[in-house]
Amino acid sequence: MHGSLQGSCCRSTMELEGGGVSIDCGETEPDLGWTLWPERGDLSIEFLRLMGSAQEGGATAAECRVTASRIDPSNDHSWYTEWMSVADVNYQRGNAALRDGHLLTAKSNWLRAINYYQSAALPFDREDRHYWFATSNMRQCARDYLDCCSPRGEVVRIPWLEGYPLEAYFLPAPQSVRPAPVVVCMGEPGQRKEELLHKVARYARERGMSLLAVDLLGAGTGSEFDEIVGRPDLETALGYVVDYLVERKDVDAGRIAILADGWGSSFVARGIAFDDRFAAAVCDGGIWDLHERAFLAARAPFQPTFSRPDRDFGRVARNIQCPVLIATGERGWLRAERVRELFTQIKEDGRDVTLKIFAVAETAAMQAHVDNPTLANEYIFDWIASRLGI
Repeated sequence: MHGSLQGSCCRSTMELEGGGVSIDCGETEPDLGWTLWPERGDLSIEFLRLMGSAQEGGATAAECRVTASRIDPSNDHSWYTEWMSVADVNYQRGNAALRDGHLLTAKSNWLRAINYYQSAALPFDREDRHYWFATSNMRQCARDYLDCCSPRGEVVRIPWLEGYPLEAYFLPAPQSVRPAPVVVCMGEPGQRKEELLHKVARYARERGMSLLAVDLLGAGTGSEFDEIVGRPDLETALGYVVDYLVERKDVDAGRIAILADGWGSSFVARGIAFDDRFAAAVCDGGIWDLHERAFLAARAPFQPTFSRPDRDFGRVARNIQCPVLIATGERGWLRAERVRELFTQIKEDGRDVTLKIFAVAETAAMQAHVDNPTLANEYIFDWIASRLGI
């Protein structure tokens, strides 16, 4: 599975900073509340993500319901076939709208197609031809969408590892704003950037910010990513991203924010901990790093390697210099009371950190806010805008 909710339907594991090693981190079992297919939690949570994305333009509820009714959840190929079918319909409808000069309709159909193609690829490994075909179509839809944006979006490559550049989508702010503040949006390692086009682009645009949507999957379908995922320094990518942005004349280098989409680790927090060029960050603030330390310390109390979190609240949290928003939900992977406890440790050190936990009653309470991304995005982007002086 390759979505932002990977592994969310069972007790989650945590990857150590050295890469490649996972442990059961405890206290992280989410309350999903409802599943369409109890025997297939992975597909059920993906369906919830799709339904939540409908209000953001990433799907239509009617198409999701009809498609789900045709799926045999015990057969991954049934899942693939049905989502590919509805994705193709939207892709073709978008192309027809473009030919007729209806750009807005074309763009909205391509955004839905992107999301459906992503879902179709979910059960398959990156080397599988089904995954390759679905993601290739998804990437083409994204390019078509960027071409029709005003100002026009760009597909950019950012040098990173030798022979392995980062690929990103840059959507400029409205032309009246130059140079413009920019928000970098990056998901967990393995999460694709294409869904960010429907998920967050309009929130940046409406607030006069440019958006750089980036992932670590390289410039292809992502099959090469499996060769680097175990590296202990994945977070170094963020420094290269900022290097790229500060060279752009249309970017205000003093107002660069970053949003970690979904935060299931301290990946982005590790990246900003040693780069003071970010003006604001929405991420876990090092909480996963801190939770990992506490978990290991409890199981190896006599090992000096694992210092007690109440004495040393973590390398990551200690070094973050910019204001941070930690936004999560009561039904997220890490339980709310644990988040509050760790947040208190960070806050006591005088850090400029804000905590927002979305309650079940208000929605946006699931991991990655899949049950109501709109509510979460409004809060998050208002916070970013205020920190960037917009």
